Amino acid sequence: MKNWMLSIVAVVALFFALAFPVASPAAPPAPKPQPAAAPAAVPDHPEIRDAIESLRHAREHLNHAAHDYQGHRVDAIRAIDEAIKQLDICLKYD
Repeated sequence: MKNWMLSIVAVVALFFALAFPVASPAAPPAPKPQPAAAPAAVPDHPEIRDAIESLRHAREHLNHAAHDYQGHRVDAIRAIDEAIKQLDICLKYD
């Protein structure tokens, strides 16, 4: 009789253990892998691009000018070319 009672208690305990699982805090969901970030886009810098275009336009005007301006036209064209070169370098090192 004692063994019979012990087995009933064991079965009931097993039933409750399986029927009502112990509440435990759930682990947070695993983070989803993020796709590799694209390289940062280089800003367009419209002001610099406009300045380059204006300098090219000025160079064209000086190239087609009727006067030599006592040799200063050639110096101005060289300075414009150097300025365009420097602005192109600025755009590369943004």
